[in-house]
Amino acid sequence: MEQSALMSVMRRPLSPDARLEVPTTWEEYEYAQEHLDNEGNKLWYDSSSKIATVVAAPTPLHSDMVGELMVSLSKACDEVMRRGGISETIRDGLTHSTDTTKRSNTDDGLTIREWDGAISYAFNGDETLMVAFEVGVSQTSKSLRAAISWCVCALQCRLGIAMNIIEHDRGERPTVQYYTTSQEQSAALQQARDRLRLQSLQHPFGPLEWNGFTWFGKLRKVIIETFRNDDLNYPAGTILEPSHSFVIVRHGRFTGQDVPPNLREVVLGDCVPSHVLSDDEIVTTPLDFFRRSWFEAKIRGAILKTAIERVEDNRRIVMH
Repeated sequence: MEQSALMSVMRRPLSPDARLEVPTTWEEYEYAQEHLDNEGNKLWYDSSSKIATVVAAPTPLHSDMVGELMVSLSKACDEVMRRGGISETIRDGLTHSTDTTKRSNTDDGLTIREWDGAISYAFNGDETLMVAFEVGVSQTSKSLRAAISWCVCALQCRLGIAMNIIEHDRGERPTVQYYTTSQEQSAALQQARDRLRLQSLQHPFGPLEWNGFTWFGKLRKVIIETFRNDDLNYPAGTILEPSHSFVIVRHGRFTGQDVPPNLREVVLGDCVPSHVLSDDEIVTTPLDFFRRSWFEAKIRGAILKTAIERVEDNRRIVMH
């Protein structure tokens, strides 16, 4: 097992947000988990397909947008309940979490993976998964849909929301730059931060360039999609088609002017079980959580943080 394909992949340095799928037996998966220090990488396993997925540490763009989507929907939910006179006790049942590992038993064995983010509702000691979130950064549409479909079908959450952020290729990658003192390194990094911050105001969707290199490419496309399991008999491995799909950025320009703030379907009943809400009418109240001003501000900040992180990873001090 020391020479397995999974062990070879796990030993490679991975770029942030990378996901690599490796055909693997359960025994090889267990061995890799036990013997390797993943250095921030995570390892999932799907018993039905016998595939292990090596998941690299996320970029700020990935982790920030997961949090922002989740918090924005939670706030919209709370605001609707406040306006509807829903008691604080009911409102307090709403919770959200990120990077939660879930083990699911299937006919083929144990599947281990985690969702990027989730909204759950706690009532009488029971917690129900209501909305799952997945964000991909230059991830294939198929793998992102498979991830959100697993949450909807295997975990039976009410709604899945997926955002795929696709960055143009950055071209030539710079070699690592070394400095003899921390002062010299700090001065170079501050110069980069100032330059990239200014460009971010001019080009919120990229590109961000400094010192002859592109540190974040122009956004080629951003897509947000919703998923539901209308047939509860769908097996856990089903890849669902989106119920709604919107392109909100194309070639560095915002194109989501006509996207409904509730993505044409998200309502209060998606976040709070209907049996908790006594008024049937309020269950179908739209949750208007997606707005252009919010999206542009949040993704611009996340893109800038990602570009700066890439520069920082590329600037090091010579060890004497």
